[in-house]
This record gives sequence, structure tokens and C-alpha cells, in this order.
Amino acid sequence: MKLNIQEKAAIFPMPVLMIATYNEDGSVDVMNAAWGCMLNMSQIALNLTETHKTVENIKRTGAFTVALADRDHVAEADYFGMVSSHDDPMKFEKSGMHAIKSEVVDAPIIDEFPIVMECKFVEYQDDDLGIGVIGDIVNVQAEEYVLDEEGKVDASKLNALVFNSFKRDYYSIGERVAKAFSEGGKFINK
Repeated sequence: MKLNIQEKAAIFPMPVLMIATYNEDGSVDVMNAAWGCMLNMSQIALNLTETHKTVENIKRTGAFTVALADRDHVAEADYFGMVSSHDDPMKFEKSGMHAIKSEVVDAPIIDEFPIVMECKFVEYQDDDLGIGVIGDIVNVQAEEYVLDEEGKVDASKLNALVFNSFKRDYYSIGERVAKAFSEGGKFINK
């Protein structure tokens, strides 16, 4: 029997995304955002408020990167969600992580995270139903170790973090269950 649990943020899993930008002085800013998704095949939507230093930076530079956090860096990813660059401008340096400048957008790429999307800022939606930050994905980079023999990302090698909004926990995904757009074929023409 199902029970009413008084929970509204009930979508699970949610990706753990690391949004990286440059501050005014050229230092790296990174935040943890679980409220993000693909808007279409080449755009990403991030439900972020304008109070975030990261959003200020995105609007100023017109660019950002989005990395998928992984199991090996759960402490760093969590830290980036706990501390605001407004409060501690040295938070990236304290993490011990490393960044390089993207060659295609004015934003940093965090070396330690295995997949990164390099994005150009499109718009900020702030009305009642607005999404927040929308960006065009102009390039995607992946570490070789997370790719299969066809050059596609193998989720079982990625160990991507997901956020459980029910209990505020992180989980790691990786086990392949079935081939998409194949398994359900047994119900076609039934």
C-alpha cells in the first residue's frame, strides 16, 4: 500500500553537476547543483537562483562548464555544495582540485571530473515558471577510461554520483540493466 509521505521533491535520481566559472579576478568558482537536466539534445537547463556567485559569473562571462561528479570525488563535490564563493573565495583552492581553461568557452575545466560539458550562456529565466540558466553545449570532453571500445561513455566505468532528494544522500550508479529502446520491444504487436 502506498502512503502519503508529504514529499514534493520526489524525482530520483538527480545528477550531481559541478558548475564551474571564472570569478572577476580569474580564480575558479565551482558549485554543486543537483537541479539540472538536458533541455534538448544540445542545451542544458540549470535551476539556479541569481543569488549564486556562479550565476553572476555566468552572466558576466557568457560561459560555464558542467561536469558530472563521480564517486572518487564525493567529498569535493559535497564541499562545493556546502560553501559559497561569496563566503569563501578560496574554496576551489582548498579542495585541492585542479583546473585548466577551456579552449572553446571562457570557463574552467576541472581536471579530476571525468566528463565535462563546455557551455555558452543563452539566457536566464526568472519568472515564476522560469528554469534559471540555459546554455548551449558546444563541446563535451571525457576521460578515455570512461569510454567503451566504440568511444561512447560507459556508465559502469563512470561511477557518476546521483542525489537522493528524499534523504539528502549521494549514490553511485554504474550497473547496466538493459538496452534502451530494445527491452520494451516484447510488448510491440502483442
